[in-house]
Amino acid sequence: MPRGTDEVSEPMYYVLTALLDGPLHGHAIMKIVGELSGGRVKPSVGTLYGILERLGDRGLITVDREEKVNGRDRRYFRISDSGQSAVEAEARRMHEAAALVMKRTSFA
Repeated sequence: MPRGTDEVSEPMYYVLTALLDGPLHGHAIMKIVGELSGGRVKPSVGTLYGILERLGDRGLITVDREEKVNGRDRRYFRISDSGQSAVEAEARRMHEAAALVMKRTSFA
């Protein structure tokens, strides 16, 4: 995804989708993104935190809380109202795009 645009990349879409059920920490987000994408999207730790930073900069997610677990900091993220609107808009866009193909082929 080009920086500075309102587009939602595929990894961002899955991160936002993972957060729809409530706040999650990074490791849990990575696991759920892999599950939701059928294993196609498996961001590295560095890539995931870059995505989380960009989503935060755009106001689509926020830090819910931080805690120490076994001496390590754990940060939980939650989706914002604008993040929920963005992921819903992207889901509608993809649905409409898929419907175009289905109408023009025997796929339906």
